[in-house]
Amino acid sequence: MKSKGKIINDPVHGFIQIPQGLILSLIEHPYFQRLRRIRQLGLTDFVYPGALHTRFHHALGVMHLMGVALDTLESKDFAISREERQAAQIAALLHDIGHSPLSHALESTILQNIHHEKMSLLLMKKLNEHFEGKLDLAIKIFTNQYERPFFHQLVSSQLDVDRLDYLQRDCFFTGVSEGAIGGDRILKMLTLHEENLVIEEKGTYSIENFLTARRLMYWQVYLHKTTISTEQMIVQTIRRAKFLAQNGEEIFASPALAYFMQNEVSLEDMHQKPEYLEAFAQLDDFDVWGAIKVWQYHQDRVLSLLCKMILERKLFKIVLTKEKISHDIIREQRKKIAKQLQIAKNEIDYFLVKGTTKNMAYEEKTNPILILTKNGKVMDISEASDLPNIKALTKIVRKHYVCAAQPR
Repeated sequence: MKSKGKIINDPVHGFIQIPQGLILSLIEHPYFQRLRRIRQLGLTDFVYPGALHTRFHHALGVMHLMGVALDTLESKDFAISREERQAAQIAALLHDIGHSPLSHALESTILQNIHHEKMSLLLMKKLNEHFEGKLDLAIKIFTNQYERPFFHQLVSSQLDVDRLDYLQRDCFFTGVSEGAIGGDRILKMLTLHEENLVIEEKGTYSIENFLTARRLMYWQVYLHKTTISTEQMIVQTIRRAKFLAQNGEEIFASPALAYFMQNEVSLEDMHQKPEYLEAFAQLDDFDVWGAIKVWQYHQDRVLSLLCKMILERKLFKIVLTKEKISHDIIREQRKKIAKQLQIAKNEIDYFLVKGTTKNMAYEEKTNPILILTKNGKVMDISEASDLPNIKALTKIVRKHYVCAAQPR
């Protein structure tokens, strides 16, 4: 029996039409259904309690916005075939299918620094085998191998449907109103110039607002100091659990999580050992949280303490500053932690973490946002804008942090 299309009521975009056939089959596949169990903003609900939406929500929204963007381009007499439309929507739908649990927090601990886009491509290729090559064009678009570059630019660029969805969606669920971007108007201003994505000149102000909102969302939500602290606590917890597991200690883990506790898994392993990819495709937030709930009772005091602190929201205190953290501050913190927690010197680093974070709202030299003027000239948004702060948004802002456990 032929599968029918479906309509989903999305709180951000309203009713989303899911096309029948291949796209619906991909959504129903276990690889995609896994995204229901991975939160879009990872641990941000420790700051904004409403931030409980999932990668599943987001992926459907991105697919929907791809359809809206292509409708706009077709209305301006740019030819787009049925095959191209379907492939572009599939590339948008699956762009995050390779995300690790808890958003970006565990990409460098559960895995060996494997970016989620590389994992997405691996899973897309696996799905392509299952669907007998029907994702060939979608993969070309995703990897920027297709002859019409604007399709890839809609999937991955500085003004892609991914960003247009997550800024609106994250703004909605966190309640941070500064993230409002006027996404509908931006989509209406899309056009093409020599097969590249550009914005009509009358959309310049909307792009200015989009870039400013993105910068604000990064500091207020994505790089919020409490989120950084919580993520570092999760990272140190996984690091300790892996250390114990790889040194002969018995560590509770689901079958999927156990693969990554007992082994250091590289991208090459993912290519060569199908069981690792299948284990990853089973891994979600629930595996990690379930383990943390059990680990709080582990005999290892470091692991137990970290887990209890997370579950009880006894978070590391964090200092976030533009100035580098002095060695004197680190030494003082180490002494306090050793004394307060009564732990060995070689265990202090699980409770004291320093690092650097950065934010650049607009990368002028990488996939620039281009404005098409009324006289047919194409120029960078930083040149087209009459707001001085747009040029400032191209500068990298770095902040240094130190997270340290506090006395219980």
